[in-house]
This record gives sequence, C-alpha cells and structure tokens, in this order.
Amino acid sequence: MTTVGIATGAGRGMGYACAQRMIGTVDTVLLVDLDADTVRATADELNGDRTRVEPIVLDVTDVDGLERLAARVTELGTLRSVAHAAGISPTMADWRRIFAVDLVGTARLARALRPLATAGTASVYFASMAPNIGRMQPSPEEIAVLADPLAEDFLDRLREVVGEAIEHPGVAYAWAKYGVQQFARDEAVRLGAVGARACSVSPGIIDTPQGRQEADHNESMGEMVRATPLGRTGRAEELAAVVTFLLSDEASFVNGTDVLVDGGVVASLTSGADRASVRP
Repeated sequence: MTTVGIATGAGRGMGYACAQRMIGTVDTVLLVDLDADTVRATADELNGDRTRVEPIVLDVTDVDGLERLAARVTELGTLRSVAHAAGISPTMADWRRIFAVDLVGTARLARALRPLATAGTASVYFASMAPNIGRMQPSPEEIAVLADPLAEDFLDRLREVVGEAIEHPGVAYAWAKYGVQQFARDEAVRLGAVGARACSVSPGIIDTPQGRQEADHNESMGEMVRATPLGRTGRAEELAAVVTFLLSDEASFVNGTDVLVDGGVVASLTSGADRASVRP
C-alpha cells in the first residue's frame, strides 16, 4: 500500500516544518502552496530516497483545484496524513478573505479529501491561540452559523449574528480560527465511522515570516511574548513536532480536540499569575 501525506502552506514557516517531518512517514508527500517558486524549491530540497515529494501549486479556496488534489492522491495511493497549515493573518487581507482562506478553505479541503479517509487517516488543521486569548464564548446562534462554513450565505449570516465588529481583521481572524477549532471537532465525528481522525492545533507566537510580519504591525505581540512563561517565541519545528505526533499512530486515540502550543501565554494571561514571582 502506497501512503500519501499532504502538507499545505508548505513553502515556508510551519507548513514547511511539517513537510520536513513527514519525510519518512509516508511514501509520497504532496506539498501544497500558492507560491509556485517556493513550493517547487521546497520539493527539490526535500525529495529523497525515503519519500517522494511532489509540489502542487494551489489556492486552498479553489474548489476545482482541491478536486484535482484529491484525484492526485487517489492516483498515488492511500491518504495517510494531512497537515493543513495554509492560512493568512490579520495584516494580510480584509475580513472576508480571512474567512475564505482560514475557515472556508479548511472546510473545502476537508470536503474534497473526506471520501479518501480510511482507517488510520489523520488530519490536523491549524487554528490559533487567538480565540483562547479572547476567551470567546459564541452564542448558540453564532455556533450554528460557524458550523456550516460552506453555506453560500455563510459570511452574510455571520455578519448578521456577530455584528459589524466582525469586519475588523483581527476580530475576523479570531472568529475564523475559533471556527477551525469547531470544525475539527465536527470533522472528527464525521470521520470516526471509518476509523479516521481529525484535530486542530492552536499556535501561539511562532517565529516565522508571517509571525514577524504580524509583530511589525501589532505592538501587543511583544507584550504577549514578555507574558509567555517561557519568555520567548516558539519555533516552527516545535509546532511541527506536535503535529507529527498527532498524525502518527501513537496518537491513535487523540481525536476531535484542539492542542494549544503557545509556551503558556494563554495560561499566563488568563490566570493572573506573575511569571517573575518564581525563580529557579
């Protein structure tokens, strides 16, 4: 049986780190990224004897492109693992585009790959610590809208129940990532019957090109780093290590949950404890 893994956003940052970790875990890794030059260079770098690596230039919001991705998996073998890191952050787009990529894109990818899921298939979708920082508690009406991100009127319905605040990119980002956390739980229920799993991970402040771009435009990120009990930003490979575990057979009973990988900053900001009060 030929096994296939997919890493999205694989050209750089956390997606690239996940792609590196997939080498040797499956027979073929499909690297998905919108940047053609970057993803092709990454494929050339990672290709080797242990795992065949193939670049696929794709926008994760492209329904037809996602169907072609699914067809390619079918041609190659059995879907084993999906690390879906592709996404955008508040400085990169307006609120509608943020939802289209981060939440609707996640749902579209999952819909395209769902028929390929089988016993042992595992997917990890990238969310964020943003909903945890904001202690989001959506109403039943808001949760009901978020549960159907593929509805044609999804964004209009969400704007109606949340209000105009949703149009702020930072607010939209937190809501979209909350939606990813919820989507992973729902997808786990959908896939359980065939023995497949789905989880999400919520990164904190990770030192990646995208993370540095956000830091350049958001002074509060520096404050959050200082509030992190470990006193530093995270590294992409630290996130990838968690994702690799969640995709592995060792995590065969971890399903439908979100894993927060933030160095403890959410605990710090929500507990009121003083990091400086305990010294080694």
